[in-house]
Amino acid sequence: MIIKADRAVQVVSETRRSATLLLSTQALFNVGFYAVVPFIAVVLRGDFGLGAAAVGLVLGARTFAQQGLFLVGGELADRFGARGIIVLGCSVRVAGFLALAASLLTPEPTLSLFVAGTLVTGLSGALFSPGINMLVAEADSGRPRRRVSLFAWLTLTGEAGAVMGPLLGAVLLGRGFPVVAGAGAALFAVMGVALWVVLPRAADTHTHRERLSWAALRNRRFVGFAAAHSVDLLAYNQLYLAIPLELSRIGAGPEFIGLLFAEVSVLTLLLQLPVARWGALVGPAVALRTGYATTTLGFASLALGTVVAPSLEMHLWVIAVAVALLTLGHITSGPTALSTVPRWAGDAPTGSYFGALASFGGAAVLIGNLAAGQLFDEGETVSGPALPWLFLAACTLTSALLIRRVIRAGLPQLSPTDTLEETKGDM
Repeated sequence: MIIKADRAVQVVSETRRSATLLLSTQALFNVGFYAVVPFIAVVLRGDFGLGAAAVGLVLGARTFAQQGLFLVGGELADRFGARGIIVLGCSVRVAGFLALAASLLTPEPTLSLFVAGTLVTGLSGALFSPGINMLVAEADSGRPRRRVSLFAWLTLTGEAGAVMGPLLGAVLLGRGFPVVAGAGAALFAVMGVALWVVLPRAADTHTHRERLSWAALRNRRFVGFAAAHSVDLLAYNQLYLAIPLELSRIGAGPEFIGLLFAEVSVLTLLLQLPVARWGALVGPAVALRTGYATTTLGFASLALGTVVAPSLEMHLWVIAVAVALLTLGHITSGPTALSTVPRWAGDAPTGSYFGALASFGGAAVLIGNLAAGQLFDEGETVSGPALPWLFLAACTLTSALLIRRVIRAGLPQLSPTDTLEETKGDM
């Protein structure tokens, strides 16, 4: 009994150390990322003189390079191990940031090099993010409830990094964008070396070293789940597309965009953990359905606001409420969906599953943004400004109606041991 107790204490201690390392990594990754990437659009407009459409194309290509290749990154992590692929991702991001800096250090700014650096920056995220998710899931593989909490903490620490990154970038931008990009490259270089040293080599040994299997895509029930959950990323991405377009349509100044992002950060930091604990108590079917339904209410309120809001001030309040609902829906469904991935995977490696979940979201963003953007353009002349919001609400409502059936039909049930563990303490 004493030996078992000592072993239990050792396992708990190792789990806490691993969790702390991974959460710190996520925070620092986001500091480095958001210190650089938010200013890419500024450079494309100011230094290269690109129009808004061209800037949008470059940024969209960067997002697709990341989200669309998550599945490949997950497969590589399954085959070669999370540790090596995470470090490779850090190296690729260093190369991308250095290319961004170098493009402005030539006698004439080199647009092709800058665009290449932007795309490589996206590719790097597709390499290391699935590996991080794999290790988070493995940090306490025997306790599904704890795993929900770890993914909630991952979102929380990532948001903290996303808040600090732009502040750091803004301070350095006065010295020129090459300094900003160089500082980001230095951070990821240090992180890559540190992770190579401190990540356990076990992260590279318990892998399947055969050819790429694409196991996630062969799991039809998981594909259905990933397709249903893809609306979460589509909805959250509207903070970067549809919300700014709506603010522009009603004549609100750009300063309101910053206020809305501050609202998102505050709500995430305050509510992520309580919401995740509630989601762990009610289970994934209820939590995901609630998250999608909450997001639907956000889009519906925006559609209603285009009709009934009599003044600019009232419309801004409607948008603020809608952003709160979109944020609440995302922090409810996002960590919950990630926490179910090991159950979908069963005994198979989880990398391809995490990658596929993100890639389906990326495809939804690409297709959904094109449709929503077209509806915004048509709304000015034909259909009315409510149409894009009704389209987005229909997408999330469809998932809200279907997700319970998808979960019940496909998600493996917890074992009696796991169910018992869910009644115990949380992180």
